[in-house]
Amino acid sequence: MSVITAATAGRAPVNKWLVAVSIAFGSLMASIDSSIVNVALPNIRGELGASIQEITWISTAYMIAMVLVMPLTGFLGGFFGQKRVYLLSMVLFIIGSALCGTARTLPALVLYRVMQGLGGGALQPTQQAILRQTFPPEEQGIAMAMFAMVVMIGPAIGPVLGGYITDNYSWPWIFYINLPVGIIGLMMTIQNVIEPEDVRIANRARAEIAKKNLDIAGIVLMVIGVGALQYLFEEGPQDDWFDSTEIRIAFAVCVIGILLFIIRELTAKVPVVNLRIFKDPTFASATIISFVMFAMLMGSMFLLPVFAQESLHYTATISGLMLMPRTLAMMVASPFVGRLYNVVQPRFIVGFGVIMFAIGSWMLSHITIDTSSRAMIFPLVVTGIAFACLFVPLMTAALAKIDRSQMADAAGLNSFVRQIGGSVGLTIFATMFTNYAVEARVGLAAHITTLRPEVVDRLSEMSRYAILHGANAGQASSAAARALGMAMYQQATVLSFDRVFMFQGILFLFVLPILFFLRVPRIAGEKVHIELPGE
Repeated sequence: MSVITAATAGRAPVNKWLVAVSIAFGSLMASIDSSIVNVALPNIRGELGASIQEITWISTAYMIAMVLVMPLTGFLGGFFGQKRVYLLSMVLFIIGSALCGTARTLPALVLYRVMQGLGGGALQPTQQAILRQTFPPEEQGIAMAMFAMVVMIGPAIGPVLGGYITDNYSWPWIFYINLPVGIIGLMMTIQNVIEPEDVRIANRARAEIAKKNLDIAGIVLMVIGVGALQYLFEEGPQDDWFDSTEIRIAFAVCVIGILLFIIRELTAKVPVVNLRIFKDPTFASATIISFVMFAMLMGSMFLLPVFAQESLHYTATISGLMLMPRTLAMMVASPFVGRLYNVVQPRFIVGFGVIMFAIGSWMLSHITIDTSSRAMIFPLVVTGIAFACLFVPLMTAALAKIDRSQMADAAGLNSFVRQIGGSVGLTIFATMFTNYAVEARVGLAAHITTLRPEVVDRLSEMSRYAILHGANAGQASSAAARALGMAMYQQATVLSFDRVFMFQGILFLFVLPILFFLRVPRIAGEKVHIELPGE
C-alpha cells in the first residue's frame, strides 16, 4: 500500500471552471442523444422502410452499448489515463454521429448507434471523476451541481431539440449537430484538462498489475449479463414480456451471466469492475437512492409527453416543451443546493427532495384533460426542485469517501446503476400505464350502457349534433357511439396517468429509511490513501 498526498508538488495549475466547461460538452451530447432520436423514429422508419419492431433497435442499440461501457470506465482509465479515455470516447462518439447521419439502411444505422453508445458511455463517469479530482473538497457540492445540470438537462431537452430539427430540417441533422459541438469540446479538453500526477502514478501502478492478471472472463460475463439485462428492459414491454421466447432466453442469460459476473469480480485478483466499492455504506446508499431517483425521472419524462400528445393533442415539440419548467427549476436550484451541501448533511437535503417529489407527484395525479399548460407549471417546478435536492447531494456523497485513484471506478458504477434505474423506471411505469388504462377502460365500459338514462341522453345529443351537420340517422347513430367510445378511452387514459403519478410519489417515500446510512464526515485537507488493486 502507498499513501500519496492529494496536493502533489509541481503539478501544473488548472483553471477548474475551464475544466468543468470543457468536459461538459461530451456528457451533454451523450445524454441528449439518449432521447433525441425517439421523436424522429417515425421519419426514420418511413425513409429506411423498417417495421415498428425493427426501428426500436436504433434506441436499444445505443442504450445497450452505453450501459456496457460505464462500469469499465475505471478499468480503461487505469490503462490509458482518464483524460485519454475521455478524448478517445469523444472521438468515437463524433465519428459515430457523423456515420449515423450518412446511414441509409437500418443495419448500418444500428451499427453506427452502437459506435455512438460505446463512445458516449464513458463520457459521464469520466466527467464526474475529473470534476471530483479538480475541485477542492469544500467545492465538491458545486462541482456535482454542474454535473447534475448536464446529466439531467440532456434527457429533458433531447425530445424538444429532436422534434424541432425533425420538423424544420431532416432527421440526419439530429446527428450532424453533434459534430461542431463535439469538436469544440475536444479542443477545449485537450487545452484545459490536466490529469493529477497522483492519479497518473496510481493508474500506472494499477495498469502494471492488471496486465499480469487481465480479467478477460469478467469482461465477457459483464457484456453477456448486462447486455441481456438492458435488452430485457428495452424490448420486454413490446414483446409482452415472458410470452416471448426471446425475452425468456434473455432473462435466463441475464440472471446466469450477472451472477457469474458478481462471483468472478469478488474473487478475481484484479477485477475489471471493482464491486468492493459497495462495502462503503455511503456509496452504496447514495447509489441505491440514485437508482430509484432516475427510475422516477425517466418514468415521468416518458409519461408527461405521452399525456400531452395523446390526451391534450400537442405536437411532439410542444409536448417536449412541457418539461421545460422542470428543467429550468433544476438549473436554478442546483447551484444553491451545491452550496448548501457544505453546511447541511446530505441526508437532510435528500429527505427534503424525496418529500418534495412526493408532493409534486400528488399534484400531478390530479391532472385532467381540462388542465391547462399553465396549471402544469407549478407541480413541474416542485419536482424540478426536488430532483436538484436529490441529484446534487447524492452524486457528491456517493464519492465522498472514495480514494482519488478509484474515483473513475466509483463514478462508472454509480452511472451504470443510475442508467439501469432509468431503464427499469421507464419499463415499469410504461407497463403500469398500459395495464391501468386497460383496467380503467373495462371499469368505465361496465357503466356505459343504454340501460342508464344519462347515457341514452348523451347519445341522443350527439346524434342530433351529427344530423344537424348533414349526417343521416344511421350515420349519426354510429358517429355518436364512436364519439362516446373515444371519450371513454380518453378518460381511461387520464385515470391511468393519475394512478401512476400517485404510485410514483408513494413509492419514493420508501427510500427514506435508507438515508440513515447516508452519512458524510466533514473532513477536509487530509491526505488521500490510495489502495492499489492486488495489494
